[in-house]
Amino acid sequence: MLLYDYVLLILLSAIWGASFIFMRILAPALGPMATADLRVLIAGLSLAAFLKFQKQDLEWKKNWKRYLVIGLLNSGIPFLLFSFAALHLPASVSVIINSMTPLFGAIAAVIWLGEKMTGKILIGIFLGITGVVIIRGGGSFELSGMTTLAMGACMLATMFYAVGGVYVKLKAHDMTPPAIATGSQLIVGILFLPLLAISPMKEITTEIVLSLLAFAIFCSAIAYLIYYRLLKILGPTKATTVTFLIPVFGFIWGWLFLSEEITPGMIIGGAIVLSAIYFVTGKKKS
Repeated sequence: MLLYDYVLLILLSAIWGASFIFMRILAPALGPMATADLRVLIAGLSLAAFLKFQKQDLEWKKNWKRYLVIGLLNSGIPFLLFSFAALHLPASVSVIINSMTPLFGAIAAVIWLGEKMTGKILIGIFLGITGVVIIRGGGSFELSGMTTLAMGACMLATMFYAVGGVYVKLKAHDMTPPAIATGSQLIVGILFLPLLAISPMKEITTEIVLSLLAFAIFCSAIAYLIYYRLLKILGPTKATTVTFLIPVFGFIWGWLFLSEEITPGMIIGGAIVLSAIYFVTGKKKS
């Protein structure tokens, strides 16, 4: 693994960590539905232009159904859920819960890929739930039915990510990663366009427009290009270590730009969630 690869890995973590900050800014102004739709639509259009320049064919007639399923599971529905949560939770809390994606991925692999449910996985599941409970009780946000619902939305989003990953492995092995990223986001962006009509948008300022463009282009379009490059060069095991770094940047960006407090409960809960991920994804001793 070259120094350049480490730099890309850290850069990707910083970009995806910032996505939760953008959602906290955009969701109150645009509404969750418009935030999610415009993110995938602008990202999909940007990537489509990039692939057009690269003269790569998306083969819509052959692949549109798979693009739709992947887009809903990996982008559309999770983005809606996280955008809703951004109205009620600090970004630092959402980003911790997002780090549970590998945990649910391991469960999905047991169910659909025939992998064994080991004692380590069971311990990881228990620790993951414990960590989220501690985060809920130790955060600086108001404990209410709505904040609990928002945390549940975040957890549900990570479950969709997990199922989406399994679907890609089972059904999209013959498709190139850039094509999947482009087709899935573009088709969902178009499908969700009617949501713009019912999204409670406030006054749109230049700051909001610039934030939206940065959000879509950096946190979706460019981020996926970096991720798939790392996936090709390093393989899935090393590339997905980005998950462990995202909460760190989520805390930092939330503290720097949104003045969000980082409490001891959040740190302890986040550490337990990360330990849960280790138990679920750590390699067995030979």
